[in-house]
Amino acid sequence: MTHTAWVFPGQGSQAIGMGTDLLDVPAAKARFEQAEQLLGWSVVEICQHKENKVSQTRYTQPCMYVVETVLADLLTAKGQRPNYVAGHSLGEYAALYTAGVFDFESGLRLIQRRAELMDSASDGMMAALLGCDRSQLDVALAQTTDVVLANDNNDGQVVISGTPDAVEAMLSQVKSKRAIRLNVSGAFHSPLMAEAANQFNPLLESVEFQPANIPVLSNVDPLPSTDATALKDRLRRQMTGTVRWREISTQFAAENVQRVIEVGPGKVLTGIIKRTCPNLVLENIGSIADLPT
Repeated sequence: MTHTAWVFPGQGSQAIGMGTDLLDVPAAKARFEQAEQLLGWSVVEICQHKENKVSQTRYTQPCMYVVETVLADLLTAKGQRPNYVAGHSLGEYAALYTAGVFDFESGLRLIQRRAELMDSASDGMMAALLGCDRSQLDVALAQTTDVVLANDNNDGQVVISGTPDAVEAMLSQVKSKRAIRLNVSGAFHSPLMAEAANQFNPLLESVEFQPANIPVLSNVDPLPSTDATALKDRLRRQMTGTVRWREISTQFAAENVQRVIEVGPGKVLTGIIKRTCPNLVLENIGSIADLPT
């Protein structure tokens, strides 16, 4: 029996016009209307805005959550069901929704608050390193304060996060094929997000988590779990913790997963996973046209 995992992308996969084809489906259109009532602004209008508003953190995260959960619901309505779910950063919220841990409204309220807090974080800097010397990076991180590994995507792609001085120091020390300073408002997935996490926790604590009906592999702990308390604790630590995506990818192999479907815009996660696990069957569901007939 082929085991399948659904994975949900995070910030960086958004694109102008994403999700607009879903409006032709009545159930999806109703979900967009529900989101507008909850958010106080239109996901459809933001996704279509020519000035790329969808790439502003406060809009990106709710828009991605809505599009990803709608696609997951449409897949489910066609009789599809994964054996495991996981999401990259904000994508973890869509994964938890898909696993039945909380309802759509609760997840959207959480992700809206998360997005607002992260968008207002003004301290810090992030940079992606492509093709870096991983052993050199690990030594440099151990010897440099105020900078951490934020995203461990695969052996050839990582993101560091910290104070601007510390991140620039790392970029000068670690050799890589390419270093990209990211256009973000703060040092996401680092201790510098502790204050934002503290402000987020009261809302998180107010949401009742249910045991997952599909095992979830979390960013801060790649082992699958269905335990509601454990999944909430993992989400509590996510904003300041490392996204351990490389380990999630290798865990899929350990769980006998042969097929991974990226549910959401773009093909970032399947591209990342391919480097770590080249033998997996990788698919993408990003639009109506991609859904199975």
